[in-house]
Amino acid sequence: MSNPESTVFPLPPEMQAALESAYATPPRAYHNLGHVETLLRHFDEVAARDGWAQPVEVRLAILYHDAIYDARAGDNEARSAELAVESIACWLPDAGIDAGRVADLIRLTARHGQLSADDFADDPHADDARRFLDCDMAILAADDVAFDAYDRGIAAEYRHVPRWLYAVNRRRFLKSLLARPRIYLDDGFHARLDAQARHNLRRAVTTKR
Repeated sequence: MSNPESTVFPLPPEMQAALESAYATPPRAYHNLGHVETLLRHFDEVAARDGWAQPVEVRLAILYHDAIYDARAGDNEARSAELAVESIACWLPDAGIDAGRVADLIRLTARHGQLSADDFADDPHADDARRFLDCDMAILAADDVAFDAYDRGIAAEYRHVPRWLYAVNRRRFLKSLLARPRIYLDDGFHARLDAQARHNLRRAVTTKR
């Protein structure tokens, strides 16, 4: 991770080392430190454009949201949230961080593609949640080359699943996103990214896998 430390405060060296170790286990084709660094850039863009109500908590949620990732498991988000809480208690006990909020944000990532903008209250903390989730889904609106690399990375992480079954399940998920009236929860993300995301999703569901 080239620059995992927060712009709000630097991570303690031991915390950074443990985080990097977590992301190295197991080796990942997509849910790796490169993914985190991309989200940190989106975080900085939102900070400059809209601002965050709880920037420290959101940034820590980004850093830890995929810290535990096993494509065979169904509790990655819950375990990553637990690790974040434990890590904050260990290395940042007196920093005034709302560890529960960090955990809540991480657990929300388990519901990608299921939430709508109206599922959140109309307040600054809800804006944080919508924008945090949209940062994680921004890859859907990347240029064709970056999107295709992401798509191959996800397939590589599910190589333990029979190819035909993976193709069926992946196409079903992508089609469900296309069928939603909105892919992105925040109005700004929706306006900027929806059209390109739909372009990529249409290509993906019509490409033979």
